[in-house]
Order: sequence, then structure tokens, then C-alpha cells
Amino acid sequence: MKISNVRARVFEWKGHTVAPQAHFCSNAMDELWDRGDSMGTFRFHGWTTVEVETDTGIVGLGNVALAPRIAKAIIDQYLAPLVIGQDPFDYEYLWQRMYRSTHAWGRKGIGMAAISGVDIAIWDVMGKALGKPVFKLLGGRTKEKIPCYASKLYRTDLNEMQREAQSYLDQGFKAMKMRFGYGPRDGAQGVRENLNSVAAVREVIGEDIDLMLECYMGWNLEYAKRILPKLERFQPRWLEEPVIADDIDGYVELNKLTSIPISGGEHEFTHYGFRQLLEQRAVSVVQYDTNRVGGITAARKINAIAESFSVPVIPHAGQMHNYHLTMASLASPMSEFFPVHDVEIGNELFYYLFKGDPEPVDGFLDLDDDVPGLGLELNEQYFDQFNIIE
Repeated sequence: MKISNVRARVFEWKGHTVAPQAHFCSNAMDELWDRGDSMGTFRFHGWTTVEVETDTGIVGLGNVALAPRIAKAIIDQYLAPLVIGQDPFDYEYLWQRMYRSTHAWGRKGIGMAAISGVDIAIWDVMGKALGKPVFKLLGGRTKEKIPCYASKLYRTDLNEMQREAQSYLDQGFKAMKMRFGYGPRDGAQGVRENLNSVAAVREVIGEDIDLMLECYMGWNLEYAKRILPKLERFQPRWLEEPVIADDIDGYVELNKLTSIPISGGEHEFTHYGFRQLLEQRAVSVVQYDTNRVGGITAARKINAIAESFSVPVIPHAGQMHNYHLTMASLASPMSEFFPVHDVEIGNELFYYLFKGDPEPVDGFLDLDDDVPGLGLELNEQYFDQFNIIE
């Protein structure tokens, strides 16, 4: 079996979108004086799909969520010629071929995200060729079901946040993640607003439910050092991405400072990047995203490194490429789950573009032992809501 073609398409959402709100979610742009929606550059309203076709008729499906038009150009011009004519089961060779040939510009960021999309599709091909789900190729089932946490709770009216938190309790979730809406430029009032939002959610869910706190790179080291001691009384399971991804020394200092575990890695790339984070004890929870970090080939190496450091791996976002790795790794105790809702930030766009993701039941997800590959298909039901670029 040989790879005969690689087809990358861009899907840009043109359907209904929830309007931006002020202080919706802290982010890396918050340190700058700016007008308008600071979350604008972090909204993902487009996606790249990657279909790796073989001469036996098997088609593997991968995806890229970052800078989709650029990802498509990279795949079409640089990556597709490197894998066409090759055996998909030589996945390590193919990954190294893509990684090393684009190393001057592609070892992090959108170049690595494009490699991820091709790599995910190759693993889907292998699973389909063997008639096995991908997690069976990665080591098999390490848990009966995957515990998952509800991940939304953006900063809105506190009563609305409490109602949303209660809805997750009613659905059986034992863990959930909320977002902060304020950062350094909002001063002491912003600190109080952040603390009030955590208190409001904790009031509803009680002490027996895990609560995770998301900063999305919207703070700096000084601000984080001031607010972290005030957050300890809420006993969060972790605090996510308090500073920008390049401030590794900041992560190290914060991880030593507080009893709250510091998490990160959503914006880190390859096993080399995560070796650095782990060796420096920069994070207590690893959160790569498989369709950014280098695909399944890179992610499985990160799982092994993290396991040797006794650091849990809880991938960013749900989605099948992450679920298969979580199911197959003892290092991964749970998964993130984005509830299905109208298109807002863009993570939820996955449900409009693909079908096959499992639905959580009482806070658990399961994967089918009898569905080969990733178990995903393109969801043509909503194609008319996208601008599609071939």
C-alpha cells in the first residue's frame, strides 16, 4: 500500500456566530492597549481537513485548526510531495522526513501544525487498513472509559455562569473548567472580579467537584504571583497557561510558588519542547494538542516522557485524535470535552465539520473497539455553512 494523494481543504465558517463580549476570556493580547475584540486572533472559525489517499482506496482523515489557509499551502507545496509514493506504515520515517525537511521554518507553530494534520491522517489510514481503532495501535485500552471534564464557563454574568455550572452537574460531570476575564491592566478591581467568578462557580459545585482555572496566557508573572495565593482557598485542580508560552522561566517560578498545579503546553511543539518543560519542572500537567504538537507520532513520545516524570497528560481540547491517545496511555487520566453549542470561540466548530465523536455519559467517554481508524467522517450536513477552498 502506498500513499497516492494528499488533499487539503479549507473550511471557513459563514454560519451563525455568537457575538464577542467584553472580558469574555483573558488572553495574550490583553497586555496591549487595543480597541475591539482582544480574543479576535484566538477565534478559530476556519479549519483545514487533510485526506491522505492510498492506492488501495483507503482514505485517512486528519485536521489542522490553526491558520487554515497557510496550513493548506504548506501541505500542498511542501508536505504532500514528501509522503506521496510512500508506505503509510513507515510513519516514523515520514514524520522525520516532514520535520527535518521543513526544520528551518516549520519546527514550531503552523509548520508543525500542518505536519500534525498529515500525520493524524496517516494513523487513520493504518487503523483502517488493519481494521482496528487507532488506540489499539497505540497500546490498547488502559481504562474502561475516559473520565472527562466540561470545558466552557467563559466569563459572563455570574448568575449565568452558575446556571451553566449547574447544568454540567446535572449531566453527571465530576469536573469542569472555567475562564478568567480579567488581567493585569484591569488592576485591583480585575483581581476582585476574577476571585468573585471562581467563588460563584465553587458555591454551586461544592468542594467535591474538580475545578480547573484557565488564564489563556492573559496574565504576566508579577500579576500571577499576586493572585495565586488568593486562589488557593478554592482548591483548583490546576491553573492553566498563566503566562505566555515562551516564558518558561515564569512557569518554573509559578510552579514552585504555589500549591496549585500549573498546567500548559497547548502552545508547545514536539517531544523536544516538552522535554524542556518537564526537565525544568515548568508544568505539573501537560496539555499538548495532537493537531498542533506534531500529530500522533509526536504525541505518543510526549506521553512516554511525561510518564517517566510522573506528570499527567491531559490534552487540550477533546476531539478524536486526542481521545485515542488518552485511552491508550496510562499517563493520561482524563480528557477535556467542549460542550456542543453555537459557534463562538471555534473549538465547537469541530462538531459541525466532523461526525463520530462520542457523547459523554455521566462524565465519561468511550471509544468503540470495532470502529477502525479514528472513527471520524466529514459531516456534509453543514457544508453549506462553510466557504470551502480546494
